[in-house]
Amino acid sequence: MTNRRGFLIGTAALAAAGMPRFTRGEEAGAEKFKTVLKKALIRKRLTQDVVKTLKENGYPGVELMDKTVSEAEARAARRMAEDEGLQIHSFMGGWFEFNSKDPAKRMASIEEGKKNLRLAKAYGASVMLVVAGRIGGMPMPKPHEFKPEFDSKSLMLSRAAEGDFPEYVQAQNDATKYAQDAVAELAPVAAELGVKIGLENVWNNLWVTPDFAAAFIRSFRNPWVKSYLDLGNHVRYAPAEKWVEALSDQIVKMHIKDFKVDRAAKNGGAFVRIGDGSIDWRRVRRAIDAVGYNGWVSIESSGWTDAEHSAIMDKFFNGTL
Repeated sequence: MTNRRGFLIGTAALAAAGMPRFTRGEEAGAEKFKTVLKKALIRKRLTQDVVKTLKENGYPGVELMDKTVSEAEARAARRMAEDEGLQIHSFMGGWFEFNSKDPAKRMASIEEGKKNLRLAKAYGASVMLVVAGRIGGMPMPKPHEFKPEFDSKSLMLSRAAEGDFPEYVQAQNDATKYAQDAVAELAPVAAELGVKIGLENVWNNLWVTPDFAAAFIRSFRNPWVKSYLDLGNHVRYAPAEKWVEALSDQIVKMHIKDFKVDRAAKNGGAFVRIGDGSIDWRRVRRAIDAVGYNGWVSIESSGWTDAEHSAIMDKFFNGTL
């Protein structure tokens, strides 16, 4: 909002929607943090309408996800953003079939990854989000039952949880090996282009606990392969702050959403609007400060307007959400 009147109108709207009112940067109880977080929206592509929304609601950055554009179109979007004082900080490379049983599909995914890295470069993004594969359609533990036992060097899983889940264990081990091979092939391209690969913890039934995910990221031993941490995606397995603590200096970008844990539900709970879930946002903010993460947080949520999400991000950043 561009003036005090607009800001007061906005805070009144938030109060009416059930959110506490506060004054930007002056809310009672705001904590002092050494780390600086920057907020961004996720949009398919950059248009003048998107630019207007970003500027009106206080977002200095955006994360884009349109993979159908040409490199020339991506460069044009970058110029548009720069002209408006905005930053395209990240690009969603998306889901890849690195662990497909079909060698042709695995190779096609690697080539798609290279293409998308070039798009990320054209956009001016410093990171490309990558989901390294997925598994499903087999017996597996419930989210809270996972207790993976794995070799610290090979990362091969010997046990997923109490009980017998041999098909899952094999599928996880295959995914680890194939993903390591694929990302190792993409990493030199990422280094050449200056775009980091951000491996996201997403609902793909792989590397589902903080220690396992952190071990997977660190196995690459490569500064161009890092973690794209979604703070809400894996709360059904472990609290969000545990993910922050485990991934620590490997975190290169963050997404924010909320999740309400319900152990009796099919998926261990459900995504809800931010503030209505099980995440202790103040504890998460302290954990972020403790690991020294400075950088972008893209909001990936619904239930609030862009303006309301912006105010929520301010509260999260200053430790009062």
